[in-house]
Amino acid sequence: MSGHGGNIYRFAKDNNLSEKQVIDFSASINPLGIPKSVILQLKKIDKSFYHYPDPDTLTLKETISRFYEIPLEAIICGNGSTELIYLCVRALKPKKVLIPAPTFSEYERACLLLDADIKYFWLKKENNFNLDPDEYTSHMTGCQMAFICNPNNPTGCLIDRNGLIKIANSAKDLRCYLILDEAFIDFVSDYSIIHEVMNNPYLIVLRSMTKFYALSAFRLGFGVFHPSILSHILRYKEPWTVNTLAQIAGITALEDQEYKEKTYKVIAEGKAFLEEGFKRLSIRYIPSSVNYYLLEIENAHSIISSLKKANIMVRDCSNFKGLNGSYIRVAVKSEEENKLLLKELAFLCAG
Repeated sequence: MSGHGGNIYRFAKDNNLSEKQVIDFSASINPLGIPKSVILQLKKIDKSFYHYPDPDTLTLKETISRFYEIPLEAIICGNGSTELIYLCVRALKPKKVLIPAPTFSEYERACLLLDADIKYFWLKKENNFNLDPDEYTSHMTGCQMAFICNPNNPTGCLIDRNGLIKIANSAKDLRCYLILDEAFIDFVSDYSIIHEVMNNPYLIVLRSMTKFYALSAFRLGFGVFHPSILSHILRYKEPWTVNTLAQIAGITALEDQEYKEKTYKVIAEGKAFLEEGFKRLSIRYIPSSVNYYLLEIENAHSIISSLKKANIMVRDCSNFKGLNGSYIRVAVKSEEENKLLLKELAFLCAG
């Protein structure tokens, strides 16, 4: 398996399946799938698709600016928020970086490519892997960059706004760039601190549209930067990384309020169902604010292998720094798929 979830292509090939046969709980994507409004809009393909994509992604940025009420001149769009992670590191060239563990692995990889010295902030199991803002801030001294994923991946843990603003203010005082990855924040949008960027040149907020809006195949994200550093960042950015289809999909998805409201309802129902099932099966799970759960199961490796036989793909979390082989991550999916997962887990845990 790859270092991330969602590689159904390799899973299908390794298990002699078609991709349609794979039930993918490893990627935390909205179970509603791509908004119907996006599909309808993309069917209206005309001769304009003959041209290069807009390198400035202007209409998409205007839509983001209006939707999130942030200045147009603070926005950069990218090929998923992952492109922007690498862009930040490449442009700002930190020598020492603070990264929590466990968290999204691309922070570490981006920094290692520039030979940065990485200082790990180990999240504690006994605290359900929650990040303490005061303790994290105390470790930022001497660092030129720090990363936080909120809600965190793979734990689903959420830092409240006051705690994050405290960390961001400390980053400003320490002249340490805080890269705040809000890839899953649309599921709990009230906790975003995206509007703090304009008051803090050391705060950079990254957002993804591949999770909440299920635009994974389009690879779409954006970043909000203080205008004082934007021109420097753009010097390191490749052109045309957001194709025309992705730009149209993003614009259309942001304007689909019905999809957003339906998502909250489906996720809330799915989470309640899964949590009840985990409790019934005595499976320990980390309380999650979003659409996935980190499960601790003693014989996790065996369960992962057995689930493969049922064509079910889950995220093996043994390669996350700070976790061992007892953890797997599962997404919240459709009602039918959630039932199937719990049924298989019940059989395996009983055995």
